[in-house]
Amino acid sequence: MAFVGKKFPNLNVNAMNEMGDTFSLNILEEATKNKKKVVLFWYPKDFTFVCPTELHAFQAALGEFEKRNTIVIGASCDTAEVHFAWLSTAKDNGGIEGVTYPILADSNRNLASTLDILDITNETYNEDTGVVTVDGDNVTYRATYIIDEEGTVVHESINHMPLGRNVNEFLRLIDAYTHVQEKGEVCPANWEEGKDAMQANAKGTAEYLKAHLN
Repeated sequence: MAFVGKKFPNLNVNAMNEMGDTFSLNILEEATKNKKKVVLFWYPKDFTFVCPTELHAFQAALGEFEKRNTIVIGASCDTAEVHFAWLSTAKDNGGIEGVTYPILADSNRNLASTLDILDITNETYNEDTGVVTVDGDNVTYRATYIIDEEGTVVHESINHMPLGRNVNEFLRLIDAYTHVQEKGEVCPANWEEGKDAMQANAKGTAEYLKAHLN
């Protein structure tokens, strides 16, 4: 189920911060009450391989997101306690020590199931035992959501497990959407801050193509 153009699910989820505090966090409320954009990125598992590179990459860019009035939140289906153990593990030992944004601990998978981003296939019900079995690890793919100040999802994408994300692309998308909000123009292919945008009509398209593709 696609969520672009819709309100993000109104669910409370446990989260962990670098201080070891467990607290309830609602992504929709984070956006609407703070009047900020939110980048929510899901990763499969703590203490794995590609995952720490992504968490550190988002941390390195945290100042850039903050300049754009944007909150960064990580998420997986690990427990809050496992998150804190990973947050307490040094980089040179595969850990994410130094990450300061909150990380959702969706261990009951309520939000991940609602978003339909779990690695589950071939559900089978055994009528004799009443047991449901599945293929897959029942962890999330690398899903990313950008939610605007009204709580509406303006971007969603899902990578398979081996494919790490490019954090700069999410900065570019936030810049583009902010330009749309502030200028009323739309952003063409490969648009970056400072480049020409276009009016959302036939004349605007023609003028842009004439200026840039000849």
